[in-house]
Amino acid sequence: MKNSFLRLSIWAYLALFFAYLLGPLVIMSITAFNSPGFPRAAPWECLTFEWFSALFQDERILNGIKNSILVGFGTVILSVTMGLAGALMLTQIWPKLRATYYTIIIAPILIPGVVLGISTLVFWDRVNRFLGLGADSFLSNGLFLTIIGQSTFIASYCMLVLVARLQRYDIALTEAALDLGATHAQAFRKILMPFMRPAIASAAVLAFLASFENYNTTTFTFGEYPTLTIELAQKVRYGITPAISALAFMIVVLTIFAALFNEANIKRKELAALARKGASVKDVSTGFRLPRLLTGNAAAMALVLFVIGSITVVGTAMVHSPAQCVASIKEQKKLETELRIQKLREERAARAAEAAAKAAEEGTTQEDTTTQPKSNNSGFGGVFAPNTLQSDESGEEEEESKAPSNDSGFGNVFAPSTLSTDTDN
Repeated sequence: MKNSFLRLSIWAYLALFFAYLLGPLVIMSITAFNSPGFPRAAPWECLTFEWFSALFQDERILNGIKNSILVGFGTVILSVTMGLAGALMLTQIWPKLRATYYTIIIAPILIPGVVLGISTLVFWDRVNRFLGLGADSFLSNGLFLTIIGQSTFIASYCMLVLVARLQRYDIALTEAALDLGATHAQAFRKILMPFMRPAIASAAVLAFLASFENYNTTTFTFGEYPTLTIELAQKVRYGITPAISALAFMIVVLTIFAALFNEANIKRKELAALARKGASVKDVSTGFRLPRLLTGNAAAMALVLFVIGSITVVGTAMVHSPAQCVASIKEQKKLETELRIQKLREERAARAAEAAAKAAEEGTTQEDTTTQPKSNNSGFGGVFAPNTLQSDESGEEEEESKAPSNDSGFGNVFAPSTLSTDTDN
């Protein structure tokens, strides 16, 4: 019981892990075949392949792919060369300096890509000015700067892969070749290189993939040669279409195809080696046919099914037309929009009728209150009552109608008649 629970827990963990890892890729692949203009997997509308044709008609994306391939090949050549040189140097350097040298070689991996891009741009600009070259020289070329900037840290990845292979190399093979009269170049070409060929291929694939997806360093160095990541980033700022999902789906398909092909090839070699052990001379001389090599090679069978499925999808895309489905979806959306508009109008009419009824009730209430005397007592003793000013004005008119009084508070000393009385006297 305990083992069963543990096994179920492991399978549940693996399912969640791969769902988290591959879920976004699956959803993006689905959006490449949905008809809406914005990438979405639900609700599903119509099966369409038009986003693939839109992808191949986008000149900016195609130009970005071309630049990415050029930069990738240049980075592979430079990075693998520097990585192999660094790996050989690491195995032959004085042991006390090996740790220091290893730290220096690995340091670019720890430096942020933004710093590498800015430093590459500034350094080669200073070199260009020091040599007195113009702004259009190859030192200011976007391809050159991008390849140099990416190789500064991708070479470290290549070196790690090559060092892992060199640790299993027997140096006595090179020494034996030298003792037999071979030069160092011949020993390197005929002894070491065949042994290092699988690691070199792995390092080249790693370097190309790292270069193809790089953005942080490239954004400062691309110049007039924007790569695919730069073009995609610029498109995201202004809105994307499912054509980007179609591109992602194609990259996923190519990756799966390459992985299955490599696995099938490795398994084929293993099966062929096992078959040769118990095979007769006739079998070895005539070779092994395809059905025999497919037996027990799950990767090869999966590759064949994958190729058949790809051909089926391409053939369906050539004859499938989603025009009728898209037209029906548009008509359905139009009807839904009209229903929503009608519903909004009914809701507005209901709110207007409710507001009119409420206003009528308030008007009836106001008519009832007008028959009753209004009280102007606002809590300040009737100071702000409307008839207060009128009462004051009427009081002033009554005072003006009376005889004016010249009593200013000084006993009528300043009265006009006082001086005349004094003069008469």
